[in-house]
Amino acid sequence: MPTIDVDLGPEKFEEEKQGGPLLHCDLCDTEVVHKLAQMFLPGLASACVDNTTGDLFKTAGSVAVDLRKEMIDYLTQRSESFVAESVILEGDPDGEVSDHPYDIISNLVDDFASSKRNLLSRVSGWILSEKREDNIEDFVQEMEVNGFWTLERREKIAETLLKNVDLANSYHCNMSFNSVEELANHIDNCNFRSIICENEGCNSRFCASHLKDHDSTCPFKIISCEQKCSANIMRREMDRHCITVCPMKVVNCPFYAIGCRSAVSQCMIEKHRSDDIDSHLWHFLKGIYKEASGDDLNNRVEQIIQVSKQ
Repeated sequence: MPTIDVDLGPEKFEEEKQGGPLLHCDLCDTEVVHKLAQMFLPGLASACVDNTTGDLFKTAGSVAVDLRKEMIDYLTQRSESFVAESVILEGDPDGEVSDHPYDIISNLVDDFASSKRNLLSRVSGWILSEKREDNIEDFVQEMEVNGFWTLERREKIAETLLKNVDLANSYHCNMSFNSVEELANHIDNCNFRSIICENEGCNSRFCASHLKDHDSTCPFKIISCEQKCSANIMRREMDRHCITVCPMKVVNCPFYAIGCRSAVSQCMIEKHRSDDIDSHLWHFLKGIYKEASGDDLNNRVEQIIQVSKQ
């Protein structure tokens, strides 16, 4: 298998009407593109392994170059005809199709891999074997180590396929402009422009339109203590803070062992001790005078408090 990658990405040429928009914004949802690109290698590996099962003269690596080109051509053609296929499936009660580009293209990759199974792999139960899965995984790792099909090139192909099947323009920008200046101004503000999280320690990259969602879950974002203390804590450290050093963490009363079942914030322990001194004395005396009645204990508590005030 060659170690030098070859750019086999499909090229799309679009004739522009005279006087019409000439420049297009090509930005896509980077997260979806990345997921698609990661899916291509396992799909190709499946096709190569199943195509050479039982063949003494061929290995998965020996057919990888040809099957990669076939796979790209197949996915390109199927994605370009996706609109027509969707119309046909609308009349089929069993033809429900997800409108998410990842699901659509994933199904196309599975279709291609299935079409490359040889007779032996189809009838031998090979498809369900653990050895097959191991071989596919090993071949994926081999391709990655050899740089056979780099992530960057796969992402270029993924962008083209995504645009072909994203009919609602939910995952790519379809705006066009008449001048370079207009396009440049748009790109600076396009919802599909790629940005990096600004929270220190987080290197996540995503579309600008996902900023709000990411910010609401980013583990590196500094937020106010969930227990309302004055500290600002990194979200990923919040649980540890709340159960260890937070002054607002709830703890048992120091007199829990003798009967006080109050649970109070750690910073309010002293106030609780002074506010509930009657109750604490009562529980303390109860432990000493086990046979005493409640009234006797109450009287003894009053006496102790009076003496302490003198």
